[in-house]
Amino acid sequence: MSYRNRTAALASAAALAGSAVLMAAPVARAEVVDVNYQCKTPIGDKSAVSPIDIKGVEDGDGYKITMSWQKGVSSSPVELGKGAMTPSATIALGGADNGTLTVTGPANDAALPANTPIKINDLSGTYLPKKSGEVTFTAGVLTIKALGTTTTCTPTNDPGPSLTLDVEAASGGGTGSAQGGGSGSGSDTGAGLPRTGPEDSAIALGTLGGTVLLAGAAGALWLTRRHQSTRARH
Repeated sequence: MSYRNRTAALASAAALAGSAVLMAAPVARAEVVDVNYQCKTPIGDKSAVSPIDIKGVEDGDGYKITMSWQKGVSSSPVELGKGAMTPSATIALGGADNGTLTVTGPANDAALPANTPIKINDLSGTYLPKKSGEVTFTAGVLTIKALGTTTTCTPTNDPGPSLTLDVEAASGGGTGSAQGGGSGSGSDTGAGLPRTGPEDSAIALGTLGGTVLLAGAAGALWLTRRHQSTRARH
């Protein structure tokens, strides 16, 4: 094979490798879903609709799952001082797995005015898959504890999943039962691959594909210089 043909073959192989990486992108779908909460409070029943967003990021053998509220829910007849309100929630698992994942977060970092929808900070927890496959994550019950009282808000509109992940169990199999623990407001290490949707996966994996392509180009450049040096000596 001539030098020029070898160079073209190298570049083509690198491009194909990058395309193969992109085609291997894991399934991940995220969607903001409106959840109609019916809340049982110490002063009676209340209702509120909030769009819910759930994101997942690989974290070691599991996934860090973060749940976000775009609107406030419930309210308090009196002002809640800083640190007076602590939220937690459950996320229902479906598909290849089942059960619930508990997510927690920090207490309110500022006073909450009376008779104002309570804004819930992001809640997070660690999901450890016991079975490989496509798993869905759907908003479950929200619990608000404040001033010695407990308010529970339950979805009543049968919301669809906010997140779908194609997960892989560390052991390669198992019972499929959920394991989750609240991780509070722990910071994200950033060591995992974002799994919040196809676009994020494509960007992350496209970067890897670009690395493969650059490696192939670097090899071609090295061959070019070697060929030129050989011709110069002769």
